[in-house]
Amino acid sequence: MSFQTIYTSGSGMLGMEQKLNTVAHNLANMETTAFKKQRCNFEDLFYDNWRYPGSQDRNGEFTGTGIQIGLGTRVTSVQSHMRQGGFKETNRMTDVAIAGDGFFRVTDPFSGETLYTRAGNFSVNDNGTFVLGSAQTGRLIDPPITIPQDATHVQINDDGTVWVAQAGNPQLLQVGQFQLSTFINPEGLLRVGENLFQQTDASGAPIDGQPGMDGMGTVKQYMIEMSNVQPVVELIDMITSQRAYELNSQVTRTGDEILQTVINIKR
Repeated sequence: MSFQTIYTSGSGMLGMEQKLNTVAHNLANMETTAFKKQRCNFEDLFYDNWRYPGSQDRNGEFTGTGIQIGLGTRVTSVQSHMRQGGFKETNRMTDVAIAGDGFFRVTDPFSGETLYTRAGNFSVNDNGTFVLGSAQTGRLIDPPITIPQDATHVQINDDGTVWVAQAGNPQLLQVGQFQLSTFINPEGLLRVGENLFQQTDASGAPIDGQPGMDGMGTVKQYMIEMSNVQPVVELIDMITSQRAYELNSQVTRTGDEILQTVINIKR
């Protein structure tokens, strides 16, 4: 039995280690644009059934409860929490936040792959095209939005339409339209780093549309979405996980001491 005690408490230590890794990742990304926190989900492992519930005892009576010894725990999933983060005003014309559901669609310039992001810290490259991240290595917004070289001001409306003012022209010129994508299960998206997500079978196919239409969120210029990590909640999780790890470690030591006592008795 003491052998099983060590294995059971070991599974608890392993689970708490994975949870602490998740908490550390959340805290490390407190200031990451549009970062979505993660959460570990646990389940108990198989049971060693010494007596099944409802079986007959020595008197022929049906037992109301059985004897089931649990064999530990494990992490079943690390779930993304897609709740919207707060907005931060930046006063940059190319910064855009999504208020509501949806992801920006971008194209990787090297692989041509379509990726999705909530981060709206866009720049304009040397061709005048909106890109995510730096102007040199950024990923192109899809569909492309290009700003004329003589533009003096960029205006992005809540519906995603992009207008520019040009010197000597009193009329605003529409040069593009932001599109958003939603998923039936956004938690099923694959994280690929750099604030980007990739479509999977679990997420379902993207549903594309215009901001403010058919349940899509709207876009807000001069804003970026911040991380939805709550530091106080993460610190509490860190403390409770640490205590749980220490308790499981103590159980392991106790099981080891029992085994040493049994060995000494046999000698």
